[in-house]
Amino acid sequence: MKIFEELQARGLIAQLTNEKEVRELVNNGGARFYIGFDPTADSLHVGHFMALCLMKRLQMAGNKPVVLIGGGTGYIGDPSGRTDMRSMMTPEMIQHNCDCFKKQMERFITFGDDAAIMVNNADWLLKLNYIELLRDVGACFSVNNMLRAECYKQRMEKGLSFLEFNYMIMQAFDFYYLHNNYKCNMQFGGDDQWSNMLAGTELIRKKTGEDAYAMTITLLMNSEGKKMGKTAKGAVWLDPNKTSPFEFYQYWRNVDDADVMKCIRMLTFIPLEQIDEMEKWEDNRINEKKEILAYELTNLVHGKEEADKAKNAAYALFSGAGDSENMPTTELTDSDFEDDKINVISLLVAVKFAASRGEAKRLIQQGGISINDEVISAMDKSYTKADVQNGLKIKKGKKHFHKAIMK
Repeated sequence: MKIFEELQARGLIAQLTNEKEVRELVNNGGARFYIGFDPTADSLHVGHFMALCLMKRLQMAGNKPVVLIGGGTGYIGDPSGRTDMRSMMTPEMIQHNCDCFKKQMERFITFGDDAAIMVNNADWLLKLNYIELLRDVGACFSVNNMLRAECYKQRMEKGLSFLEFNYMIMQAFDFYYLHNNYKCNMQFGGDDQWSNMLAGTELIRKKTGEDAYAMTITLLMNSEGKKMGKTAKGAVWLDPNKTSPFEFYQYWRNVDDADVMKCIRMLTFIPLEQIDEMEKWEDNRINEKKEILAYELTNLVHGKEEADKAKNAAYALFSGAGDSENMPTTELTDSDFEDDKINVISLLVAVKFAASRGEAKRLIQQGGISINDEVISAMDKSYTKADVQNGLKIKKGKKHFHKAIMK
C-alpha cells in the first residue's frame, strides 16, 4: 500500500485540494510540504502529535518536510478554536519556545540538507513593509470571503481584533514565501485550518499562476474547538519535565473505549494488517488495546526505556504491588509544613491533584482520595515530615497516582 492510500486507511485525511495531483506527488516522494507550529509554549503537546506523526510518515515515504516555526505569527495569534484573544508574548519568550520545539521535533523528524529543514517565519514577516504588503498581498483577499471563514465566524460575537483578522493573510503569505523560496508545493494542517490553507493556495495561484495544494488532518477529539490532549490539569505535554512519561502513558491508557482503535490507527506505526486483526478482538480485550496504545506512543515520544518503566509502574500499581519507583513525584520542602505537619488538603494542592483547597475538600468528601492505601475522610488529617520522608503514595479516583517525598 502506498503512503497516500495508507493515510486514507488510517483515517488521517479530512479534506484536500486536487486529489489526483496530491496522490501522485505524495506517492512518488515529490511533496515538499510544510506544517506550521506557533510557539505559544515552551513545549509541544499531544495536540501537535498527529502533525508530527504525519510528517514522520511522509518523510519515511521520501517526501521532504519543511517545519515552519511561527516566530512571526506568534506575535499575532491564531483565532481558530478560541473564544478570546491570546496573550501577547515577548520576543525573548517566542525565541525560547522556538528553540524548545526544535529539540523535541528531532525525535520525530530527520533534519539535514537532503532531509527536513526548519524555518522561522519571523525571518520574513518581521521585515515586511506594511504598505507594500497591502498593495502586493492585501489586494488578493476579499473581506467578504474572509468573514465567511469558520475561524472568524466563531469569534465575531465576542469580538475579533484587527490583529487576529490579519492571521489568515500572514499564513497565506507564509505558503507564498515558502513556495517561492523553498519550492514548497503542499501545506498540511488540522481541519480547523482549512480556510487559512485555501487562502494560501489561492494567493500562490493569483501571484504566480502555479498550483499548490493543501490537505488537512482529521483531528482527534476536536469537537467544539477542544484540542486533543486537554485535561482537567491542562495540556498533556511532550516535555517529560512538564508531563512525566508515566503521566503520558496513563493519559493514553485512560482514553475512552470508543476512541482506542481510532487512536491506534491514526497515531501508531503498527502495520494496518495487525490493526485490522485487533479490530476483531473480543470486547473483553479493551484494556489490552489501551496498553498497546499507551506503550507505542510513550515509546515514540520518550523512548523504549521510559515506555518500559511506565508500563511496569502502571502494572505494579494497578495489580496492587505498590511499586512507586517510576510514579510522578513531588518533592516537598520545609516551607510546605507548619509545626512539622502538612494538612491533607494542602498536600493535595501541593501535588496538583487539586487546583484549590475547595476542590481538595470536594475530592475528600466524595471519597476519591486515598493515601498509602487508606481512604481519606477526615479534613483535618495531617502528615509529619517523617511520614513524607518515607514517601506518601496518593491516589485520586481509580487511575491517578502520585508520590510525595521530602526534598
